[in-house]
Amino acid sequence: MEGLVVNGSFWRDRPVLVTGATGLVGGWLVRRLLDQQADVICLVRDGAPQSELARTGMANQVKTVWGDVRDRDLLERALGEYEVDTVFHLAAQTIVGIANRNPVSTFESNIQGTWSLLEAVRRSPLVRQVVVASSDKAYGDQGGSLYDESAPLQGRHPYDVSKSCADLIAQTYAQTYRTPVVVTRCGNFYGGGDLNWNRIVPGTIRSLLRGEAPVIRSNGLFVRDYFYVEDGAAAYTLLAEALAARPELAGESFNFSNQDGRTVLDLVQLITRLFGGGPPPRILNQASNEIPQQLLSARKAREVLAWSPQFDLEEGLKRTITWYKEYFAHEPDRR
Repeated sequence: MEGLVVNGSFWRDRPVLVTGATGLVGGWLVRRLLDQQADVICLVRDGAPQSELARTGMANQVKTVWGDVRDRDLLERALGEYEVDTVFHLAAQTIVGIANRNPVSTFESNIQGTWSLLEAVRRSPLVRQVVVASSDKAYGDQGGSLYDESAPLQGRHPYDVSKSCADLIAQTYAQTYRTPVVVTRCGNFYGGGDLNWNRIVPGTIRSLLRGEAPVIRSNGLFVRDYFYVEDGAAAYTLLAEALAARPELAGESFNFSNQDGRTVLDLVQLITRLFGGGPPPRILNQASNEIPQQLLSARKAREVLAWSPQFDLEEGLKRTITWYKEYFAHEPDRR
């Protein structure tokens, strides 16, 4: 696909449902959609006053449907009453440690939530584009090679399995029911607004702001693609626009990645350098059910969608550090 061209007013007044709007990527996606004048409807299960959606006042600029993503009747009502055209399905339980401790709740949110949404979409004829957020974890352990969208989905641990299943369910609806759904598989998201402090980027930044040693739960040698959240939000909207222009993309999956794998220890050391120094990390070596190395090829997204990331890792981390410094400056009691 050469140089995808989309009308600059594509999102203006377009009714868009975002599930998972209080999460890291969801908050930035809502911001991007509002900037492009979309009519945004957010499905929200729990109040999240510290989320970007609430803190920035964006919650006052969107319509809110309170409920659980597993509630198909609620979803069908929302899609119908708000005449939704485009759906971004981001709602999920995203923490590996929580999935290990609570696999059933993770399966319910990530798997049942996906089939409930897609079944509601199947019954809602006005919906024309659906973007389902899968993950690089859906691939499971591929042995450390750079892998593309043809690699098998072979999660083995609770979180990974939940993403493999949700991904396959999305493909099922595309193939069997011609549901206009596409799937994203992204690297590890990071960026301002992530208040899950057990994640390596926000946890490290908070520790350094406190003058404390960052904590690495693993042995520090796991390799990951780290993907800046603003690039993620832009990729999601681009993919929805592409699906509108080329309906034959339904059922396709796309990796989004900087193709810049780093060990956890390398990442922590980079963040520390960008801070101008700090205590060396404490390595706990306590992580379990983690994939040793995940590296995504984004060649398909570059060739088919004419996509490229706008931020490399260092620039994304600089923007992220700036966000957290401003956050804690305004809320010093949380520091």
